[in-house]
Amino acid sequence: MQPTALPDRALVFVSGKDAEDLLQNLITTDLDQLASDEARPGALLTPQGKILFDFIVSRDGDGLRLETGIYQAEALLKRLTMYKLRADVKLDLHMPASVWISDAAQEGYSDVRFAKAGTPLYRHYGAASTETGDKGWYDALRIASGIAVAGADYPLQDAFPHDVLFDLNGGLSFKKGCYVGQEVVSRMQHRGTARRRVVLVAGEAPLPESGTPITVNDRPIGTLGSVSGRSGLAIVRIDKAGEAIAEGKPINCGSIPVTLTLPSWTGLSFPSAADEVSA
Repeated sequence: MQPTALPDRALVFVSGKDAEDLLQNLITTDLDQLASDEARPGALLTPQGKILFDFIVSRDGDGLRLETGIYQAEALLKRLTMYKLRADVKLDLHMPASVWISDAAQEGYSDVRFAKAGTPLYRHYGAASTETGDKGWYDALRIASGIAVAGADYPLQDAFPHDVLFDLNGGLSFKKGCYVGQEVVSRMQHRGTARRRVVLVAGEAPLPESGTPITVNDRPIGTLGSVSGRSGLAIVRIDKAGEAIAEGKPINCGSIPVTLTLPSWTGLSFPSAADEVSA
């Protein structure tokens, strides 16, 4: 696995005496569980519990580092500035930033999302190797691992953390104190009402472009996200998908017949009619 630079990334550094307390009370990630050599997914939610910003959080000395897409970095910085008020917190934006990935642990941060999917991958910050690989392998690995990202797989302010598996990949805490949107996602967890989930899409032919509806009997049950040849990710209604699979109904993406599976590492399964009755 050749070291590969990731384009269009930005870093927001959060430092100061109150930095960790500020973020712990704002974001979905439990910073008490964040090891010094880890990079965990996280989000800042709307009060209604939907993902307003997504990022990968890691430690940077005594402070914290939020890695995010360059297109949302300035808005994220502005929102954090609004929340910090008079707290002893310094915010610094580096954009664009040097972010690269490899399978080498040395001086890297273990990406918890990939670790949970059974594929060790490390994120590095700073000067990259002079020889960098094609990012295509990373996109293919991310798709195969069932790891969705904002922009490519869902628009911001449209998805709940459960939709993109944050409840299973280390990005969502149900044990720490309150944070923005916490009441909504805790209620979804307690009631088991998460019905949209990331699925792996396998096409009988190369898949169409991102944004194409996933349909059963011409009725949409979700939307195609990232694509790599015949493989892709989609966020779908798993109750509707489970019903179609159980009844042998064709599932299509545009004109392409597809098969949907849930990432094996999640332990999730498509609901059955019996599940709905017992619920």
